[in-house]
Amino acid sequence: MLYAIIAEDNPNSLEKRMNARPAHLARLTELQSQGKLLLAGPFPVIDSVDPGPAGFSGSLIVAEFSDLTAAKSWAEADPFVNAGVYKNVIVKPFRKTLP
Repeated sequence: MLYAIIAEDNPNSLEKRMNARPAHLARLTELQSQGKLLLAGPFPVIDSVDPGPAGFSGSLIVAEFSDLTAAKSWAEADPFVNAGVYKNVIVKPFRKTLP
């Protein structure tokens, strides 16, 4: 089943985010190579693809996991969690309807 991982950043966490980004992307790339990643990306603080020093307010990942427990476990082990980028992470079952 698909699960949405919705994360909210701590204030002023851009430097921590950039430092942990390679490890974060490596985990996402692994999900992608397994055919389990539907989409992933950050929420820019401002209306711009590249928000610069304004940074990001969080992230969204939609991926396939065996169950909710596995999805939560994967999310809790994210390098952004360990680096203190995320202050809150919600994991919910997701049903893709369109497209």
